[in-house]
Amino acid sequence: MAAQGEYQRLEDDEDSPPGEEELLVHVTEGLQDSWHHIKNLDNFFTKIYHFHQKNGFACMMLSDLFELVQFLFVVTFTTFLLCCVEYDVLFANRPLNHSHAGGLAPDRSKVTLPDAVLPAPQCAQRIRASGWIIFLLVMAAVFWLYRLVKVLCSLLSYWEIRTFYIKALNIPSDGLCNYSWQEVQARLISLQREQQMCVHKKELTELDIYHRILRFKNYTVAMVNKSLLPVRFHVPLLGHVVFLTQGLKYNLELLFFWGPGSLFQNKWNLQPQYKRAGSRLELAQRLARTMVLLGLANLLLCPFVLVWQVLYAFFSYTEIIKREPGSLGARRWSLYGRHYLRHFNELNHELQARLSRGYKPATKYMNSFTSPLLTVLAKNVGFFAGSILAVLIVLTVYDEDVLTVQHILTAITLLGLVVTVARSFIPDEHMVWCPEQLLQCVLAHIHYMPDHWQGNASKSETRAEMAQLFQYKAVFILEELLSPILTPLILIFALPTRALDIVDFFRNFTVEVVGVGDICSFAQLDVRNHGNPQWLPAGHTEASVYRQAENGKTELSLMHFAITNPRWQPPPQSELFLSHLKEKVQQDAAAAPPAQRILAEGPLGASLLSDESAAAPDGLLASVLARPLLSAGGLASRERRFVQPCSAAGAAASVLASLCSPPPGRPRPPAADSPGGRSDRLLPEDSLFLSESRLLSLSRSVLLAEVASAEMSLHAIYMHELHQQQQQQQQGPGPHAVGVWMPAGAPKPPAVTAGSAARASQAQHREMPLGGWAEEDEDEDEEEQTG
Repeated sequence: MAAQGEYQRLEDDEDSPPGEEELLVHVTEGLQDSWHHIKNLDNFFTKIYHFHQKNGFACMMLSDLFELVQFLFVVTFTTFLLCCVEYDVLFANRPLNHSHAGGLAPDRSKVTLPDAVLPAPQCAQRIRASGWIIFLLVMAAVFWLYRLVKVLCSLLSYWEIRTFYIKALNIPSDGLCNYSWQEVQARLISLQREQQMCVHKKELTELDIYHRILRFKNYTVAMVNKSLLPVRFHVPLLGHVVFLTQGLKYNLELLFFWGPGSLFQNKWNLQPQYKRAGSRLELAQRLARTMVLLGLANLLLCPFVLVWQVLYAFFSYTEIIKREPGSLGARRWSLYGRHYLRHFNELNHELQARLSRGYKPATKYMNSFTSPLLTVLAKNVGFFAGSILAVLIVLTVYDEDVLTVQHILTAITLLGLVVTVARSFIPDEHMVWCPEQLLQCVLAHIHYMPDHWQGNASKSETRAEMAQLFQYKAVFILEELLSPILTPLILIFALPTRALDIVDFFRNFTVEVVGVGDICSFAQLDVRNHGNPQWLPAGHTEASVYRQAENGKTELSLMHFAITNPRWQPPPQSELFLSHLKEKVQQDAAAAPPAQRILAEGPLGASLLSDESAAAPDGLLASVLARPLLSAGGLASRERRFVQPCSAAGAAASVLASLCSPPPGRPRPPAADSPGGRSDRLLPEDSLFLSESRLLSLSRSVLLAEVASAEMSLHAIYMHELHQQQQQQQQGPGPHAVGVWMPAGAPKPPAVTAGSAARASQAQHREMPLGGWAEEDEDEDEEEQTG
């Protein structure tokens, strides 16, 4: 922890007023409407983004209204089940007399549903007789009315956003689904340039809009990256457990950002006292007291929240479990995983698309681990339960009256559930997995992976850590059910011990950008102030250990944002890093096989990594990741097209270089972006890995997204390979590897021929990464950067 760091203020290129309280939006005649005076641009841009992502006003209105109806249904239906059903009659524990017209004998053999429902007066009497039920109903009614008012206000504000889309952005409501977010964002920037909406800046940039929308999210991602959040526990028999649920996340946001007594005085400014180091101890004590008070409030509301969580989980998942018992064994990205894997300045839909692409590889990797003991138990349990189930099914088919036997349907349902769960633990005996290559496939999409996972993909410790990011759905449901109980305990006992670290974090990592306000300094994507020396060439960063982001977060976030927003102009030092990386890619691509040859091996690479046929860009990634296997597997001596060995870094560099170069015989097309853009990326129709049928079936915006996704995945593979190479150089001096980025003036390494490289790969069964960044030994700068 560093207490010397100070809050920083960054001047913008344009002269702007210091605050945002007087923010006005100037709109020319014809556009003067309700948005001409905007005091909160964060809220304005966030609503524009949500309006686009939720597919317009009609979908948002229906979603909000059904949310209100759903809450009302859960409360009403639960009250009905508790007070208005005669369960002795329903379960036939008490005989029921029916009176029939004409004096016929009562029919006692059937019980209908109306027979088990109490009359309305008797039901109301039961409700009035229970004080707890009346109290809970009053609490539910107050909450529902609060939600109703909030929804109505939200709908009014989103109607104004709808008007803004139609009149200012010229995007009709029925055509909103045809516009990507990048297109909407480009129109916002163009409107600012033409109409001067915001008086603080003459021009808006993509980064300004992202800072407004993700101001608080970037702080949370940075705290997770610096291991301030979430709280970790060591539980007997379970080991280290990371606990982060929706309830705890809501309380943390309430505590830090927008609740009473939070660290921010409004949506865009940190409270002045948190910007000074002199009062850090007093502020830490105040924050710790606030945490305890918030924990006590959660403890007071725990019974009500717990009841709601149980009811909502019951109504949401019971039918799914009955229909698909194996759904509890499916996996999902945990809330902690979403924050750990999230880039700085990454919007929700960008994160969701990236994690969705990595879902299948992650599932295959986790399924590659089997427990022999658990497999034996599952086979035997499945055999016994299946035998009993088979007998019951045969008896039911022979005589349907068997179904009238008490609890026979319950037994059949439970036995079917046991058989399904047991089968999920039995691996496919014909499937062969490669854990190392599967983990590399996961890395290509999620972009982040701890260093100690490299080479240890087959270890149970790696799988356990991966399970914290990619958890079972059953674990997710259990955590959410336990959240009302554990969240108060964390706020009262665990979190106050970190109050001083949190206060120092917000002071040291907050900068004021004129025209934007206070933001997390990591969101500036400045490699000089927050870069990691193990991910950069020598001399590219001045960050100390305390100020640098972990796991290459700054470097990968910078690359992701530059690829997603090709018109954005990075800061000078970040621009220098990107240009040097591009030169390094071209250098390694020159020593690697041509991209056409690598892509031609796509089917073979896909067969090594998957049991399914791969489509672009998955086939392209499979080709890149399988290249070391093909080189080291002895194929070089049997087939002429494998005569040139290559690492994953070299293959990635070759394909990346091809994305910036047109195919042979075709001239370079104009930039995909407007004049003045900085992107060197090819148009989708010039891409090597998209077939003609694929080009015809997808829209241009989708094609651009596919190309950008493939480009970022290749950069993630390439940068991780360079990072591993640099770590190997730091661990022990030795001859430089092929393709190492040498500092200026350093002697060049001896040339490595294709024959010597092939012999080395056959001897070691694994080729050293082709790419690596040389770095001179330097003492780390431990001094904090002050404003």
